[in-house]
Amino acid sequence: MDFLQPPGWVRPRGYANGVAAQGRTVCVSGMIGWDGQGLFHTDDFAGQVRQALENVVAVLAEAGARPEHIV
Repeated sequence: MDFLQPPGWVRPRGYANGVAAQGRTVCVSGMIGWDGQGLFHTDDFAGQVRQALENVVAVLAEAGARPEHIV
């Protein structure tokens, strides 16, 4: 991966302005705070965000990927 940082721009913290990558592309969308069976276990916002992120990790794993492969 090549992180794209235009000359003279302040380096971002916690994100990249752009990334150029090669290889297989896995698109993940529509993740919400329910589990794999479509059940909500909490109405707490933070709990649902946690579940949605766990869902993203599970979908990535199906493609042989991990969170560090996200660009």
